Amino acid sequence: MKNFINIADIDKKDLRQIIDKAKLQKKTRSNLEKSAVDPNSPLADKTLIMIFEKPSTRTRLSFELAMKQLGGQLLVLNPKQIHYGSGDESTHDTAKVLSQYGDIVMMRAHKHKNFLEFSKHLDIPIINGLTNLSHPCQIMSDIMTFEELKGPISNKKIAWLGDGNNIVYSLIEAATKFNFELSIACPTKFKPDKTIVKWAKSKNAKILITKNPEEAANLADCVMTDKWVSMGDKVKKKKKKKLLKPYQVNKKIMKLAKKDAIFMHCLPANRGEEVTNEVMDGKQSVVWLEALNRIHVQKSIIQWCLK
Repeated sequence: MKNFINIADIDKKDLRQIIDKAKLQKKTRSNLEKSAVDPNSPLADKTLIMIFEKPSTRTRLSFELAMKQLGGQLLVLNPKQIHYGSGDESTHDTAKVLSQYGDIVMMRAHKHKNFLEFSKHLDIPIINGLTNLSHPCQIMSDIMTFEELKGPISNKKIAWLGDGNNIVYSLIEAATKFNFELSIACPTKFKPDKTIVKWAKSKNAKILITKNPEEAANLADCVMTDKWVSMGDKVKKKKKKKLLKPYQVNKKIMKLAKKDAIFMHCLPANRGEEVTNEVMDGKQSVVWLEALNRIHVQKSIIQWCLK
C-alpha cells in the first residue's frame, strides 16, 4: 500500500514517474471534453473518499474531476456530519469503517499530527490534500507546470517570497528530490521549520534562506508566493502583514528575475498584499495553468497509490 503524505517520503524515481505520467495523460486528453472519462477508464471499480476539515476550491474540484476522468466514484465527507473528530467514535474505528467503504482516501486536515494518526489506522492508501505542515499535491503540480513551460526543473532557481508556511515545507522537500536551487526570502519570525531545513541540508539540497527579497529573486527562473495569513493561522494579522509587506511580489521584484521567469501562486490570492494585480494578471503569470495541472498530477498520484 502506497500513501502520498510527504514528498520527502517518496523515492525520486517514483516522483519523476508521477510527473511524467501526468504530462502524458494530459496530452491524451487534449481532444476530450472536460467531463469525459478517460478512454480506458482505469479506475472504473474504485472509490475515492474525500474528507475536508478546511474549506477548499481547487483541491476539491481537482480531485473530483481527477477521479471522474479516471472512471471512479466519489464520496465527500464533512467532519461535522460524521463521527470523525467528534469524540463519539475513536479515530481508529472511523478509519477501519472507511477502509471497508472505499479504496483510497484524500484528506485535507488542520493538523499534520492528526492526519498521521488517522493514516496509521487505515487499510487503504491516503493522499495528503493539505495540512498545517505540507501541501505536496500543490508542489507536484507546480513542478509539472514549470517543466511544461521551461523544461527540466533540475538546476533551475526557484525564489519564494513571504511566509515560511506549509507550501514552503513541501517546496524544500521537492528541492531535495528534484535537485533545484531554492531561495527563500522571509522575515526572521516567519522562517520555515528548522527541522525540514536541517533535513534538506543533510541531503545537500541547495537552499538559501535570506531576509532580502531582492537577493532571493535575483536571476530566478520562477518566483513564487502565497497568502500571508493562511486559514486557521493564529497570529496577529496586522502585525504579520506589516512584517511581510517588503516581500510583496511586484513589477520591481519580477524585473530582478530572469527575463523569461514565470510567476506562481497556489491560490487563493489576496491581490494587493502578497502580489500585485500587475503581476498576477501579467504575461509571466502561470497561476491558471498551475491550478489546471492539479487535476492531471492528482490523477497520476491516485493511480500511483493504487498501482
